[in-house]
Amino acid sequence: MGALAMRLRGGEPGPAPGSGGAPGTAPGSGGVPVVPGHGRDATRPGSAGAALDLLDAARQSLLQACQSAEASQRYQHAQLAALRAAAALVVARERRTRRAARGGRSGSVWDLLPVLAPELGEWAQFFALCAARVPGLAQGTGRVSAREADDLLRQGETFLDLVCRGLGLPTGLAGGDLLVPVPVAGGGPP
Repeated sequence: MGALAMRLRGGEPGPAPGSGGAPGTAPGSGGVPVVPGHGRDATRPGSAGAALDLLDAARQSLLQACQSAEASQRYQHAQLAALRAAAALVVARERRTRRAARGGRSGSVWDLLPVLAPELGEWAQFFALCAARVPGLAQGTGRVSAREADDLLRQGETFLDLVCRGLGLPTGLAGGDLLVPVPVAGGGPP
């Protein structure tokens, strides 16, 4: 669990992000967040703890993206970070999510986000388009350039910051510092 979640929870222990048991993810989902009330439920739907765990998992995905030497891996981790950040906001605002679901809305995080946070509607469209490339990358049939992966990583960081602000939480960016991917020793250029 991240330091922010520990501090905001008063030291309450919980599962480590990315351990497969993180709240907001379903067993066998590969750590992909699920929206409460839509398919498989999060283990603690609507709780502040689930949202904090998802935000920590998003930060971990950004760190993994920075450490990935391959552009496709960097892109996938950055996309997952954005998805987890969006899921955190959806989980935190669960009551409104259920109201939107009764209105016949889809269970996609990217479809629900503009309903819950209209100010993030363009971000939802952007990341939904980016998500369409992930299956091809995971199967090895798609390609992204290092620049595309780095751009998505920066966008993911910015998006996580906006979600944290929208939830009234401190942001991870101190003084505008951004994570920057660097080559791994002996790994060559990214």
